[in-house]
Amino acid sequence: VGFDDYGSECDGIRITAFLDAGQDNLTPLGRLEKYAFSENVFNRQIVARGLLDVLREFSDNENDFISVMETVARMSEDGEPTVRAELMEQVPNIAMFLHESRPNFPAAFSRYLVPIVVRYLTDPNNQVRKTSQAALLVLLEQGLISKADMETKVCPVLLDLTEPSSDDDYKIEAVAIMCKVVTMLSKDTVEHLLLPRFCDLCSDARLFQVRKVCAANFGEFCSIVGQEATEKLLMPKFFDLCSDSLWGIRKACAECFMMVSNSTSPEVRRAKLSPLFISLISDQSRWVRQAAFQSLGRFISTFANPSSTGFHFREDGALLEVPRCTLDRELYYLCLSSTIYDDDDDMRNELSLPIHFMCGGFIRTFSNSNTNPTTTNNAKNAKDTEQTDENFNSFNYWRSPLPDISGELEMLNCQKSEEVIEEEEEEELDCPDSKSSPGKATSDQIQKVLDCLQPHMDDPDVQAQVQVLSAALKAAQLDSPEDDSPTDDGLTEPEPQEQPEDDIDIVSVESKSVEVQSESEESPTEEEQTMETSPASEDADGTPGGPGRNVIPQQLLDQYLSMTDPARAQTVDTEIAKHCAFSLPGVALTLGRQNWHCLKDTYETLATDVQWKVRRTLAFSIHELAVILGDQLTAADLVPIFNGFLKDLDEVRIGVLKHLYDFLKLLHADKRREYLYQLQEFMVTDNSRNWRFRYELAEQLILIIELYSHNDVFDYLRQIALTLCSDKVSEVRWISYKLVVEILQKLYACGADDLGLNFINELTVRFCHCPKWVGRQAFAFICQVLEEDCMPMEQFGQHLLPSLLSLSSDPVANVRVLVAKALRQSVMEKAYFKEPCCAYSDELEETVMALQSDKDRDVRFFASLDPNKCLMDTAPLI
Repeated sequence: VGFDDYGSECDGIRITAFLDAGQDNLTPLGRLEKYAFSENVFNRQIVARGLLDVLREFSDNENDFISVMETVARMSEDGEPTVRAELMEQVPNIAMFLHESRPNFPAAFSRYLVPIVVRYLTDPNNQVRKTSQAALLVLLEQGLISKADMETKVCPVLLDLTEPSSDDDYKIEAVAIMCKVVTMLSKDTVEHLLLPRFCDLCSDARLFQVRKVCAANFGEFCSIVGQEATEKLLMPKFFDLCSDSLWGIRKACAECFMMVSNSTSPEVRRAKLSPLFISLISDQSRWVRQAAFQSLGRFISTFANPSSTGFHFREDGALLEVPRCTLDRELYYLCLSSTIYDDDDDMRNELSLPIHFMCGGFIRTFSNSNTNPTTTNNAKNAKDTEQTDENFNSFNYWRSPLPDISGELEMLNCQKSEEVIEEEEEEELDCPDSKSSPGKATSDQIQKVLDCLQPHMDDPDVQAQVQVLSAALKAAQLDSPEDDSPTDDGLTEPEPQEQPEDDIDIVSVESKSVEVQSESEESPTEEEQTMETSPASEDADGTPGGPGRNVIPQQLLDQYLSMTDPARAQTVDTEIAKHCAFSLPGVALTLGRQNWHCLKDTYETLATDVQWKVRRTLAFSIHELAVILGDQLTAADLVPIFNGFLKDLDEVRIGVLKHLYDFLKLLHADKRREYLYQLQEFMVTDNSRNWRFRYELAEQLILIIELYSHNDVFDYLRQIALTLCSDKVSEVRWISYKLVVEILQKLYACGADDLGLNFINELTVRFCHCPKWVGRQAFAFICQVLEEDCMPMEQFGQHLLPSLLSLSSDPVANVRVLVAKALRQSVMEKAYFKEPCCAYSDELEETVMALQSDKDRDVRFFASLDPNKCLMDTAPLI
């Protein structure tokens, strides 16, 4: 009996039922042939839908398997589009099956299925083509198509479909699929096969849809082919697209500007891309201007120089931190992309974990769940932020290796000591850790470093360091410094005169104590070493933001600062202030903390914006900005804003609450302690139903415990924890029980046994003797999750175990379930209670035996469950 008798209700039957022996005398292969080419379309559709099961049925015999594959190949020529589409939907699953069975059928996929996928890319039916395109992308993502098949079978078809003479519909679809495929191919394949055609398509004068697809995917091509091909072949096309007559194409260019910029050299970025971006941000179309302003902060971030952001790449590829700052340009992308600033807007689309990008010449990976403890962290034991790609090949940089000058740089790390100061001693350079007047470095020390760098002057990085050291050498040669004002972070800044904007970059020497701003070689100042030492001060000429132009073009900075202008909201985007707030950490990182004064007013304006979404965005990122600015600027400029956010709407408060630990750990102990009195305020919300707010508070308190002394934890956090344990929402109670355990561990770890005992007594009175069964159940759960390192088991047996055993006869079954689980799977498994001389062994055994004969089957189950087996989750019972 075939499918003719089943009709539309056949979904409930076994797909391969047609292979079963029926009234005919056909073999299974014969029956497959019969229904695969039946006159009934429905039969053919069902066979196509069940091909994976059919292949499994015949996979034991190679000859039968080949016969099935040949039947599939013939079915692919079915005249009914629904059959072809159904077959193509099964191709990825079949490919995975063949991949797993590759030892038996090594060439089956390449021989039979890849040609079908390729042929369907030109199918006359739109549904079949779309299904084939989707299947192709899945196959590429899973790595199921070989490089040879891509180069010899897939790419030639895409190139044919994108010929100038190709049908318009096919051409547009082929361009779209080619742009999606490019991210999954190797650089060589893209560069040799697809890049020339892509360049031609960017100039397609007849089909604007083709140019629009190219513009939308331009950044992906740039990131794949690299800097040389981007600047030589793609940049002219990008300029043309940015000036296209259609605003939608120009808008697409603005949206991918950051990726294009990342694929160019600093010189091209500053001299060519910056003016191009200014033209987009001044475009006659509001939609283009809107996209450009949304991308402005990201584009500015590409100007970040690791030497000025505080990270240094060693020759082996390791990332060394310069103490002055704790973030670099690459870490900014993590901050910018990994923080969800708003639950209900398009910012969530920026989330990308982990993030891969090129740095110098090798790939680095950053992940949100694994951040550096010196930056932001939501776990007690954080790991390193960066991981070198597994394909990293011993520093395959684009340049020759730099000499190891760590020894020479160490010579600059001389910190002045007040106890040993003699006039005849060598002069020292200024050290950031020193709060006294700035020191100097001797001329020969700096000259020695310069001599080491001379053979490598063809490298841009070396040129930048030589520029810095030359300025430092001039400073060291001065006999009597006139500026004795204290420095911040070792930064000194020469009084500027007119300087060519495009020729100056702020760079820094990678050392533990030395950093000076670079000075223009074209126009040295007359008073060469009159220094402004405060990073929050104005430029020496009285113009705020003056130094910023050395890092990024002044026009870009001016446009960014104008995003808080109310007129921009009327002429560009009503949410432009939120985009400004979203990208501010990246802009701040690019400028460096020495130029924070350029952004300070803008940040304060955003922090008082009438739109709560703007303030919410800042609240979610204030902890990252604190890392960038350092403790002094944080205390001076961010703490007041942080305090304001604490009193804001719940939608804003949740931003600081989610990263409360990350922010508090950056403060000095005395300033941090002031917030102990405000933690209780988080218990009050605008909407009492907002239980996730209280849940987040409990999670943060678990982390915050380590920041305070055991006395502070007992005096302030204990009461909040007990209140949360009585919350109406079970999820809040669940996390709060773990908070209680962490508090107990803190008290006993600090040797405060008397406070620990007081807390235990309070738990017993409040929960074990609670008239409500939920409280008694909570006590059982707390006893269950207490580990041996939380408190001495002797103390547990003396002060907690008797109360836990008393609950074994509780009238509520849900309480007894938790008691049984706590005793059987936790208490009795601890080494202390397994010892033969344990005074509690008999009583424990008796209680468990009683629970094993309990009238409730769930209690009996948990009392009898082998603790070594998979533990069942009893969260629904809490």
